[in-house]
Amino acid sequence: MSGRTSFCRPVLCAGRRGEVGYPCPLSIMRNALRSFLTLTSVATAFAAITASAQTPAPAAADPVIISGPGVTILRSEFEGAMKSLPPQYVEYAMGPGKKQFAEDFLRMKLLAAAGAKAGLENDPEVVSQLKIMRENLIASAQLKKIEESVTVSDDDLRQAYEAKKNEFEKVSARHILIAFKGSPAAQPGKPELTEEQAKAKADELHAKIAQGASFEELAKTESDDTGSGATGGSLGEFGRGQMVPEFEQAAFTTEAGKVSAVFRTQFGYHLVKVDSRGTTSFEEAKAGLEKTERQAKLQAATAKLIEDAQVKFDEVYFGK
Repeated sequence: MSGRTSFCRPVLCAGRRGEVGYPCPLSIMRNALRSFLTLTSVATAFAAITASAQTPAPAAADPVIISGPGVTILRSEFEGAMKSLPPQYVEYAMGPGKKQFAEDFLRMKLLAAAGAKAGLENDPEVVSQLKIMRENLIASAQLKKIEESVTVSDDDLRQAYEAKKNEFEKVSARHILIAFKGSPAAQPGKPELTEEQAKAKADELHAKIAQGASFEELAKTESDDTGSGATGGSLGEFGRGQMVPEFEQAAFTTEAGKVSAVFRTQFGYHLVKVDSRGTTSFEEAKAGLEKTERQAKLQAATAKLIEDAQVKFDEVYFGK
């Protein structure tokens, strides 16, 4: 257990490199490639098979990179398929995962060819799914076109910054944690404390600090967050949304240089000392704001599509 990561909301920690919950790139890739077999690329494969009789001989600049009896895959076709993967997987597929991707792509092509030979492209369910896939591809292209037309001005960003200024507050703080029995922060080998005992100990430490004891020294000797305790309880600087709610509330309502009252989280009982307070500047927040505002405008544009369509939903089927 170490400092900030210990008290972050789990959803914010998951998926970051070096933190608990960051998935293995290889396993991600395998899942993505399995999905590849059943998504839009299948439609592309059927289309390629249907048109193969009219395909001219490959140019030297577009060589055959996979070949065998009844199978010819051009470099452009292979790289186009790689680019159809979600953006976060493309780099891996084009690098260390290239051969793995090639095997999955070939498997998909062979399965599609066998299915086409068996006449499966005329199966009603396949026809229906191909129609949906085709519409999805066209819809994705239209969405990209709309996204490219979205503009966010500097004035838009400044207005958004002012409207959300409290979200850009940040503090630099320290804490002392006294864990109780069952807490994920409980230290092996230490006597287990009931909730009442943990709170009593935290209250005792609070009183000692009020009488002049060093917060930093007590953090080193008493805190069950041994990671931050080794540095006098320091959690460094953090903003809103990074800590569990109770911790955030205490950190952002305690004055700089002051120590909070004792409070409880699922980890145990805490004392927080705020070293400094500040606000992320507009320039520092600008890139994130632009991304958020673009997304908001894109969502508004797609919501308007539904509004303008003036459709009615069958209340018997969907409910009211």
